[in-house]
Amino acid sequence: MFTGIVVAVGKIVRVSPLEVEAGALGLRDVRVGDSVMVQGACLTVVKKRVVPGGGRLTFEVSAETLECTTGLDRPGKVNLEKALRLADRLGGHLVTGHVDGVGLVTGVKGSVYAFRAPKAVARFLAPKGSICIDGVSLTVNRVRGAEFDVNLIPHTLKVTTLSRLKPGSEVNLEADLVARYVQRAAPPR
Repeated sequence: MFTGIVVAVGKIVRVSPLEVEAGALGLRDVRVGDSVMVQGACLTVVKKRVVPGGGRLTFEVSAETLECTTGLDRPGKVNLEKALRLADRLGGHLVTGHVDGVGLVTGVKGSVYAFRAPKAVARFLAPKGSICIDGVSLTVNRVRGAEFDVNLIPHTLKVTTLSRLKPGSEVNLEADLVARYVQRAAPPR
C-alpha cells in the first residue's frame, strides 16, 4: 500500500530490466523484495546499488504491467514512493499501485487539468473523491461522464512529474480503493 504522496522524482535510465536512478528517495531502508511505486505502478526491487549522493533500483516489469501502464517503457522522469508502513501518516489516500488504466489529458486551463478516463476507471469517479494520477494522490473536482478535472497547485507541479502534462499526454490512473469496494458491495441494478 502507498499514500500517493510522491517522495522523490527519479529517472528511468534503462528499460530492460527497468533501472531507475532513485534521486532523493533514500535507499538506506530499501531492500531487495521491497515494493516501490514507480509512476503509479507497484514494482518489486530486484537489485539495489547505492552510490554517493543517491543510487539505482532495478525492477523486473511484467508484460501485463507494460500493457496497462504508460511511461515505464522509455527513459524519463518518474514519481517514486516507498511502500506505506503501518506507523506512517496517511497524507494522501490508500493507493495499491495497481494501475487500472491509461487516461488522457484533454485540457489545461490555469491550475485546472482535464482528463478522460477509460470506462473501467470512469465508473469510480466522484466529485471530491480521490484519484491517483502517475502515482500522485489527487482530489477529483468535477465529473462529466468519463471526463474529470483536478486542480494542480504549484507545489505538486514542482515536486512531481505532473508539470510535463499537456493536452494529449497519457497518464497512469488508479481508481479510489474505497469506491471499488463500495461499487462491488452495491446491489446490482
